[in-house]
Order: sequence, then C-alpha cells, then structure tokens
Amino acid sequence: MPYDYVIVGGGSGGCALAGRLARRDPGAAIALIEAGPATTARSPRVNIPLGIGALVPFGGAYNYGYLTAPQPALAGRRGYQPRGRGVGGSSAINAMIYTRGHPLDYDDWARLGCTGWAWADVLPYFVRAENNERGASAWHGADGPLAVSDLRFRNPFSIRFVQAAIEAGFSANDDFNGPRQEGVGFYQVTQRNGRRCSAARAYLSEPPPNLHLITSAQVLRVTFDGARASGVELTRGGQGAPEKIEARAEVILAAGAFGTPQLLMCSGIGPAAALAALGIAVRQDAPEVGRNLADHIDFTFNKRVSSADPIGWTPRGLARLTAAIAPYRRSGRGLLTSNVAEAGGFIKTGPAQDRPDLQLHFCAALVDAHGRHWHWAHGYALHVCVLRPESRGAVTLAGSDARVPPVIDPRFLSAPRDLERLLQGARLARRILDAPALAEAGGRELYTSPEQTDAQLRQAIAEHADTIYHPMGTCRMGSDAGAVVDPQLRVRGIAKLRVADASVIPAPIGGNTNAPAIMIGERAADFLAGE
Repeated sequence: MPYDYVIVGGGSGGCALAGRLARRDPGAAIALIEAGPATTARSPRVNIPLGIGALVPFGGAYNYGYLTAPQPALAGRRGYQPRGRGVGGSSAINAMIYTRGHPLDYDDWARLGCTGWAWADVLPYFVRAENNERGASAWHGADGPLAVSDLRFRNPFSIRFVQAAIEAGFSANDDFNGPRQEGVGFYQVTQRNGRRCSAARAYLSEPPPNLHLITSAQVLRVTFDGARASGVELTRGGQGAPEKIEARAEVILAAGAFGTPQLLMCSGIGPAAALAALGIAVRQDAPEVGRNLADHIDFTFNKRVSSADPIGWTPRGLARLTAAIAPYRRSGRGLLTSNVAEAGGFIKTGPAQDRPDLQLHFCAALVDAHGRHWHWAHGYALHVCVLRPESRGAVTLAGSDARVPPVIDPRFLSAPRDLERLLQGARLARRILDAPALAEAGGRELYTSPEQTDAQLRQAIAEHADTIYHPMGTCRMGSDAGAVVDPQLRVRGIAKLRVADASVIPAPIGGNTNAPAIMIGERAADFLAGE
C-alpha cells in the first residue's frame, strides 16, 4: 500500500520522528521500516538494564556487531562497532546514559552553516522529548515520552570513583545536562521504573493507528520518480523478491551513521567514481556521502580487585546476581537496574579549554575489549575518551547490495593531536585511580601500571583503545554546496528525501549521542509537519 511518509530505520532518530509525526499529523499514513526484529521491547536482555552485558559484546539478533577496517594507529587491529538491530536501534543496547553534549557544540553547528541548530534552537526539543523524574525546569522536561531517571542502584565502587575523582581535584556535578557540564558524578539514565526506556518504548509503546511498523525488512535502495524520491525497495526477511513501498510525500532515512550513507550510495547518491566502479547508476554526485566520520576514541584502565562488590563472573558474583532477581521482579530495584557505567564525568585537559574535552565512564565491572574478553574475577574499568577528535574516517561500500555490511574506517588517531589528548586524558584518569578512595581497595591492573612511561602508555593505547560507540557525521549537515543535507535535513539535489539521525551531525558532540539523535528526530517531525 502507498504511504505518505516512509521512514527507514527504527533507531533513536527514526522512532522519535515516527512517533512524533504520527501524532502531529494523524491524517498521514506513515511506514516505519526496520531491518531487525520488533521484539526488542519484550526481550529481558533489553528491558533489564544489566542485560547490556549480554548485548554489547556479541553480534546477533539485536546487534550488528560490525568490525572496522584495520586501524594503523591501533596496531593494525580491527575495531569493534556494536550497533543496535531491531526497533529501538542502538537505544535498545546502549548504556542508557542521558547526556546532550555541551551548549557550545550546537553554537558551533550554527557557525558551521547549520542555521537554526544553535543551543537556543535545540534546547526546547531536548526538553520536549524528556520526562525527567526530577521534574521540569529551565533545563529539563517532565512531560515528554523519554523517561530519564536517577540510578536506582549505585555500586559501592561507583561511589568510590566519585569520591576518588573529587580527591583528585575534580568538582562534583549532579546534573551534566544542567547549567554546567564540567565535573564528576552519577549519570542519569533512560530508564522508567528500573527498566530500559529505549526510543521504541518511549515513542512507540502505543503506536497511533496511522503508523505502520514493518520489521525484519531490509531496504535495498530508495526509488525515484525523476529527481524526486518516490519510495523504497525492500526484501522481507532479507531475502525473496524485492517489493516496492511508495511514499507520496517524503522518504526519510534514519538508518544511522553507517546505514544511512550506505543506503544513499546504494541508491546512486554519493561519490560518482566510486559508485560507477561498483556498477551503481549515479543519480547524484555527492562526494561527501560517507565522509566526515567522527567517533569518540576511548582508552580503558581495567583493574582486578579482591572485593566482590563490583560485578564479576565468580561464584560470589553469580550468587549476587541470582539474589537480585527477586527484588527486581518485585519493585524494579537492585543490582539488575545497574547500567554498569553508573558514574563518570566531563573534564578538561587544561584551563585553556572553553569546555570539557574529555569524558569519563566508570564501569563497576571489568570491561576488556568491549566485554568480549571475560575474566573470572571482580574488578572495575575507568574509560577516558576524546570528545572532539580531529581524526575523520569514512563509510564506503563493499558492494552494491545493501545487505552486505559497509566498510567502516574511522581512521582513529590519524590526527596526531588526538593521541596526545588521549594520553593527557589517561594521565588525568591515573590521578583518579591513585586517589585514596580507589587506591585503598588495592588490586592489579590488567594491561597498565602506575610506573608506565608516556611511550609505554602510547603503546597500551595502540593495543587497547577503541570506540566508545558514538559514530556520527557521515551525511554532514550544512549550508555549503558540499554538505549532504541542508539545515532542514533535505538531501541536496534530490527532492522529497531527508535524513534524520546522527549521520547529519556536522562536528563531534561532547557527550553520548543517543539524546542528540532523538532531538534530531523530533526536529525532523516538526519540519515535515510544518510543510
């Protein structure tokens, strides 16, 4: 059947767009197409926050589990890129941390030509989306669909981390989305009553009758009527004869920083020479499609401890997990509500910075190689990432079939200043590890030591650093001719085609990207409803 709007991708941006637009325009027929399953909101692994430990490390039904191209600056290793698969997208497998980035980041967007995307423009959309249990204020909303709450469980070692960071000279902050981002403390999370509130649960738990969800359907390409997007071609279950879905008004791509540029290129919109070499008919020569890939490069200190307080795979740890089931079922409280990355903060490499340029994530568990290397022990992990890396990578095609994973090359640390900033961040994290509140717990580090020289720490970074899961920028927004989309998210050169996900982000955000992706979806809904 034909629809007015066809939205491709049921992740954070797609769910926010679909849910908001369907309610804003009840007379419009809307299709939301997702390659993964519809069952994410019913899966215990998704609903139970601590289930993140079974979602991020492994590919499968809910996680694409991509690998990058070999990274020269990371000892030739292939990086790991977990991405959500299914309704809710990466908001169904992430650590549920709710951060927006720094206000100056969005003012930078406006200076880069993204008219209407300054902080004063986007803050109302963050507020509109949010249902914060602390209540409404100038900085927060309490009536939106996205539940934001304080953690119901705080691991004793997360409390130790916050105290250690204060002892190391960093200021306390109980709201990273308030008047000041800088400081350390506990993250607020996208949870409701101790259960994950993914974008699907927030926006689609009671879908309006004009919204039709099509799942387990792989979109192969956008279809066209002349220079106008007219719909999409897809296969059900990833196989069988392709079928066409017609869009009378617009097609909106929200398949994420990897999937959206891949679909554009498979549809003939991208670097002309590269498309022609794969036998793809060029519809629009758009050299920047897939370029400008930015991601937060992250280094982790892992430390084993004798205490059984951190989450761990030991008899004592498993007994604690078993004992946590009853209180969780009864009241949605206890250990199972932990997002593991309970605490963290935003800090500066030096006083000359006008905003924090590093982010900390403290995990009350060992997190070795994204949790894919298990240790039969208890311990904790302190992550430090560079918030505004200068390195830029690309997403390119491995073939003309959208069912084949794209080639993901972040080119981590290709800009020398990124390595130096990460090294500075590691030294600041070391100060926290050495502060009394953590040092008195003792323990042994897995791959690092307090005596490491800068050269040895650079080698450890090369051998262990990787993404903290925030890819963005591959369909850059801007007002210049090279931008992939304009400030109304319209694809340049093609009528009735837009993008509404983190791929439009023109410059890295200083924080986690789930809330910004939802904000982008909210804004896209207003653009469409207004037109």
